[in-house]
Amino acid sequence: MKRLLTTTVLLAAALALAAAGLADPGGKGKGKNKGHNSRFSAQITVTDNGTCGNGWATDTSKRTWSIKPNGNGTFRVGRQDKGTFVTLAGQSPGACDTTGKHGHLVNVGVRGKFRGYLRGTVSGGTFNPNATCNAACIGDTKAFIAAFFPGGTFTCSQGYAGCKFNFEYSSPDKSLVFHHWQDKGTNGVTEQFTGDIANS
Repeated sequence: MKRLLTTTVLLAAALALAAAGLADPGGKGKGKNKGHNSRFSAQITVTDNGTCGNGWATDTSKRTWSIKPNGNGTFRVGRQDKGTFVTLAGQSPGACDTTGKHGHLVNVGVRGKFRGYLRGTVSGGTFNPNATCNAACIGDTKAFIAAFFPGGTFTCSQGYAGCKFNFEYSSPDKSLVFHHWQDKGTNGVTEQFTGDIANS
């Protein structure tokens, strides 16, 4: 789900699902607050970006944010996504990967499923468990952090250090030559791509 060789652009990929999201009509984020542990969910639709920086699919998913205090003034913030995707015509998500086997192009209208997570730490700012955050806010990582942690800094918005993520996509579509794509970063330093969703 990512791209180019600069940290900013690569991070955009890991956070591609965090691009401005629009919920289905009437969808509102609902928080479940137990003490200082909070969860917020909504149905969202976002454009997903590939390794070349292009939008390669439209994702529709349930996104759930969880917030947990670390006990030292910082908070562990996680995001989980589970849903479906429909491809846009153009470069495949793995087309600009510099390692491994992958394709180059994907046709419009290929359908599949995906799931993934993103975890990092928020420091600074003040946690507001009663913040208002509708589905569009829940679909946008920057907006979500700004709403619940005014003035706070999220490690996943700063680069790979302190950020773990893993997103997997699959499709049974028989026109594909690559049916599975994975974008992950588990060591807080690097990002790794495996496979592709590609017709050629």
